Amino acid sequence: MAEPLLQVKSLKKYFPITGGIFSKTIGEVKAVDDLTFTVYKGETLGIVGESGCGKSTTGRMLLRLIEPTEGSIIFENQEITSLSKRELRKIRRDMQMVFQDPFASLNPRHTVEKILEEPLIVHGIGSKQERKKRVQEMLEVVGLGSYHAKRYPHQFSGGQRQRIGIARALMTQPKLIIADEPVSALDVSIQAQVLNLLEDLQKEFGLTYIFIAHDLGVVRHISDRVGVMYLGRMVELADSDALYKSPKHPYTKALLSAVPIPDPEYKQERQLLAGDLPSPANPPKGCAFHTRCGACMEICKTERPKLKEVEAGHYVACHLYE
Repeated sequence: MAEPLLQVKSLKKYFPITGGIFSKTIGEVKAVDDLTFTVYKGETLGIVGESGCGKSTTGRMLLRLIEPTEGSIIFENQEITSLSKRELRKIRRDMQMVFQDPFASLNPRHTVEKILEEPLIVHGIGSKQERKKRVQEMLEVVGLGSYHAKRYPHQFSGGQRQRIGIARALMTQPKLIIADEPVSALDVSIQAQVLNLLEDLQKEFGLTYIFIAHDLGVVRHISDRVGVMYLGRMVELADSDALYKSPKHPYTKALLSAVPIPDPEYKQERQLLAGDLPSPANPPKGCAFHTRCGACMEICKTERPKLKEVEAGHYVACHLYE
């Protein structure tokens, strides 16, 4: 078993809801509610779920772009939730992020060369000549030419901009890359190219990925293990093959039944979910999924299930398995 690179324990993020004349706090949105998982060196952990389940908030908290409400994030045996901004800067070299919208995350006033050089300047890496050389090398690694360095972001297509975003994340030679829906804004034909590029880079540089997405087909293609999130909580975590072959949680089964199978003869039974996604400001008591679950029992309405191992490496938070 590979050694853990990142350990997340009981991570929570509650956003206050304010109201009234004096903007008093009248409630809170439980965006992430008690999340625990481990990421091992060299693997890709996929995190999936509906919009609003807290997966992007989780990704940003791991880099402390958003401060957690409570919980612990341990990167390479170092607790990072209590670090000062100065101490955090050293660790940021080893943890980088690829954002969902490549156009919004690249400064439109800067050339590609300046965008890619910036992380090296911030971390004091290399002389001016070495930085220029590294920019050109990185552009070629991600499938662009060194002549692209003098252009601006608006002169590229969506797929090319995402390649620039990936190159920027790789500039400081990080150990962990958090990819927040990196292909959801791209055309389907370009998605495959970017996914294959990410896989090639992982082999070449020994990277570890946390890959956040809502497309289960994309996650299956790239992930070693997959975690399924619902309303700020992890409901299932397993090896990619095990999760897709025999999902345990009713929510995972419903998600997988909606994935189209490229076979016109194959008749797939859809598992339609009843009701709407509850509000994270007022989540249901007990199991968060009980309001939409076809297998709901009395215990589900009052007692919150814990994430337990039901098979080797397969964790589920569901009363059906107790």
